[in-house]
Amino acid sequence: MDTLHALIIGEGEKDLLILHGFLGMGDNWKTHAKHSAEQGWRVHLIDQRNHGRSFWSENFSYELMAEDLFNYYHTYGIKEATVLGHSMGGKVAMLFACLYPEKVTQLIVADIAPKAYPPHHQQILNGLASLDFSQITSRKEADQALSNYVKEAGTRQFLLKNIYRPSPTQLGLRLNIDILKEASDQVGTSLSQEMQYTGRTLFLKGEKSGYIETGDELLLRHHFPQNTLVTIEKAGHWLHAENPTAFSQAIANWW
Repeated sequence: MDTLHALIIGEGEKDLLILHGFLGMGDNWKTHAKHSAEQGWRVHLIDQRNHGRSFWSENFSYELMAEDLFNYYHTYGIKEATVLGHSMGGKVAMLFACLYPEKVTQLIVADIAPKAYPPHHQQILNGLASLDFSQITSRKEADQALSNYVKEAGTRQFLLKNIYRPSPTQLGLRLNIDILKEASDQVGTSLSQEMQYTGRTLFLKGEKSGYIETGDELLLRHHFPQNTLVTIEKAGHWLHAENPTAFSQAIANWW
């Protein structure tokens, strides 16, 4: 059984499991984790399959990622925890809470709804797949090559966090880009109609993001009847990075 890689921050008695979004990694959440650890949490920054330092697999689905999380609980002897998921990680968190409600004390979903989304990562995936590390020897060169596909500098910086050195003279990606390209259509799949989690749930949406729309509130209530929806001002889809103070405050007010 493959175990997900995680960075654990803090020594609190309460566990907070954080699931990153598509093409991200647990390290993206270090700032929030340190803040939460100061509030008494033991925070698990988990890398999901085919991302970060976790294992690579040809199989990729939300059901499998929920199973990965179930196995992670078992490995670390966690009986129950608060689960926070962003984007793709939010979809994993929602499914996991519905399948294993006894393991989720409360659920936090950042800027994603349980509905279907059309594929929209293809240009980014093509750009990452085009990076030729037999020619590219620095992050600056990688950024330059990626700029042909991804114009927004902030998005490129987020993506380039996946670059590492497998050897002193070689660069590589911590993403299983071939499998993620194949699986990109699945990333937008919806939560099944019959799925429901009746525990406390907080949805956080970025003011400038279109991932959660006004018309989605009925859908949120259907799947998560005990939910609260809070808008984070001056933030888009990466709301925890774009307005970390408001993001943390919204969660603190909800606890």
